Amino acid sequence: PPTVPPPPGPPARGSLSLHRAYLRSPLGLLRLGQLALGAAFWVTVAAHKYEGAAHFALFAAVLVWLLTLALFGQSLLGRWELVPWLGSRWLLTNLVHDLALGVGLYAAATGIMGHKAKQRSFCNLPGYSQHCLYSAYLSASICGGITACLYLFSGLYCLSRRCQDQRDII
Repeated sequence: PPTVPPPPGPPARGSLSLHRAYLRSPLGLLRLGQLALGAAFWVTVAAHKYEGAAHFALFAAVLVWLLTLALFGQSLLGRWELVPWLGSRWLLTNLVHDLALGVGLYAAATGIMGHKAKQRSFCNLPGYSQHCLYSAYLSASICGGITACLYLFSGLYCLSRRCQDQRDII
């Protein structure tokens, strides 16, 4: 009897390599800044005693940081087409992530940490002998504000590409 050939296997994927054009693009550089300052924000908050609304600020910062890390990794490897439904809309995915999540959550977290720094401003006086969280909260607030601005810039970059009818992130 004639033999039937085996069914074809999955298509072979190319080897993984870095998408260097993305790394040199404005969006790639902004992502690196977002990751660095976002990590500085949540490490500063997590390394010190925090309570109340600072729990939300820490949650928001870590959530956005992890999602940014995932977007950066997929974009750097050029494998966003492997993400179901979002891969075909990668520019829109980056736009929504930056403006809704990045700016929104980091602005809220910055406001929370700024308010907490203002509440602790009394301990910034010379000669105050108790442990003071003012500088930690203020540092986190500054990092959060700069990070929110970086998300705004990357969101505007994606929006301008979208308005120019371009579908790619570079």
